[in-house]
Amino acid sequence: MNDSENIRDIPPHFEKLRAMEAFTDEMFNRIVAFQEHQHAAWNDKLSFEERIRELPLHALVFSNPDRDPAVNAHTVAPFYPLREEMAQLAHCARQVADEPVVCDFHSRNGFLGSLLGREGVKVIGLRDPADKPNQIADFHDPAVFQHSEAHFQQVDFPFDVALSVWMPPGINRTPDIVRYRPKLIVYIHTDHVDESSGRPQTGTPEAFRELPSHYHLIAQWSITRPQDLFHETWPELTPSLEETRHVRIYADEPYRGIDVGADLEKADPYVWENELDMALTAMEAKNHLRERGFPV
Repeated sequence: MNDSENIRDIPPHFEKLRAMEAFTDEMFNRIVAFQEHQHAAWNDKLSFEERIRELPLHALVFSNPDRDPAVNAHTVAPFYPLREEMAQLAHCARQVADEPVVCDFHSRNGFLGSLLGREGVKVIGLRDPADKPNQIADFHDPAVFQHSEAHFQQVDFPFDVALSVWMPPGINRTPDIVRYRPKLIVYIHTDHVDESSGRPQTGTPEAFRELPSHYHLIAQWSITRPQDLFHETWPELTPSLEETRHVRIYADEPYRGIDVGADLEKADPYVWENELDMALTAMEAKNHLRERGFPV
């Protein structure tokens, strides 16, 4: 293959990688600022909009180096959410009530519930006693999210949708959730097993699959974070394992026919999705070169 054929063979979306040097400098600055607690995310006096501005993807993949895992869960959240999936979940919720209320059963700092709430639903979060608090203990948008002091077995407000994100490991909360007969139940979980304890990292296998017969699985998808998402392109950054998380939406019988939003117009991505796109594109480009015999 001659040089002109090589050039024609380069996928056009690789063009963005020409800006990799400047992009890398800016990304590393954001990572360092976050690790040194200089990023706005650490300041709960600022608005949610200010706190998520320029939030680095790295902070949603790794916990901060100064986190004590015996005391705190993930620094911000257990995974990086995508805007289009939050929009899809809200689209489903808006079809089961005029002003849907979502009960976030494992709300922790409110970060994920707030992102969902910003798509046009009201979210009320419960603090599951089995959860350790996040290192950033309060990270929510009060315009769309509020914490309730209710216990998950004694929820004292009506709600339409149950949201279960990262159910505590080895625990099945589904019997407690279905007792309220929510119109929709949304699970976000992983099938990964903790190597040290042998327990599932989220819930139990039956928690996400064994529901009463009047609940129907109406939509599901999976997001895989590839191994060494950062380390492959930036060797000075930490290696990481491949991780897959799953989203499953169950509907009670009267709502099983709702539009699940598979063809929704693509929403503008979150700021951290720009870094995700660059990291994935760089990995793809490396594999492209390897397949053609170039050493990289």
